[in-house]
Amino acid sequence: MCRNIRQLHNFDPPASEDEVRDASLQYVRKVSGSNKPSQANTEAFERTVDEVADATRTLLAELVTAAPPKNREVEAAKRRARAEARFAA
Repeated sequence: MCRNIRQLHNFDPPASEDEVRDASLQYVRKVSGSNKPSQANTEAFERTVDEVADATRTLLAELVTAAPPKNREVEAAKRRARAEARFAA
């Protein structure tokens, strides 16, 4: 599950709200051990996803680096190449 969480810092353009939300959802799913919470836990689950997304946005806004921003297309190509190598039979 954690493979779906992508690095969000130092990209041009910056991470979108959807990317931050998706990463937060994946994190909460991993920690809670469930992809879809029961009705009794839905409110806590959603609230926690929102809180993790807020913390992620804060973190991304405060991180500094001297490195040039990464290109999304290049990084995606690298991920695809690693996946091909890993799953080649």
